[in-house]
Amino acid sequence: MKHIAVFASGSGTNAENIIKYFKNTKTASVVLVLTNNPKALVLERAAALEVKTVVFNKTQLNDAKWGIDNLADIDLIVLAGFLWKFPEHLLGTYKNKVVNIHPALLPKYGGKGMYGMHVHDAVVKNNESETGVTIHYVNEHYDEGAIVFQAKCAVHKTDSSTEVAAKIHQLEMEHFPKVIQNILLSDV
Repeated sequence: MKHIAVFASGSGTNAENIIKYFKNTKTASVVLVLTNNPKALVLERAAALEVKTVVFNKTQLNDAKWGIDNLADIDLIVLAGFLWKFPEHLLGTYKNKVVNIHPALLPKYGGKGMYGMHVHDAVVKNNESETGVTIHYVNEHYDEGAIVFQAKCAVHKTDSSTEVAAKIHQLEMEHFPKVIQNILLSDV
């Protein structure tokens, strides 16, 4: 069985969804949830599902020994609402083993500062007719890694940013765990 570590910074709905999904498979298990935010709701969600949690700071994340100590048995790292740039030393150790979900159809609306409602506000402001989610490998640049999967949804002229966010959340819940499973199965 493969081991997954999930990095998150906020509420943790994607992390919770991924944990629950893999509890019902023989493919993998989420064994660790890591966050840079000691007040993140993801900590409570992970604890309720009996998954080990680790809170860290920037110094620890950038320390190669910390990474080795905490991620030694991990087969895939999943960024699920993790807002910091992922360190190059971990990307080198986990080449093509770090995936992220982005709430837009990359390359549109990606890059530093483009996360959450910032993305949805930009989509609505620019009168886009569609948006979606992108699951991609992480590299040393924000949102520029190889795209693994995209799913689209319509944006209507009457949609608010909040309504777009709800559509994106639904796509995330539906697709992210399945794409992670496919990545793990293709790596056997």
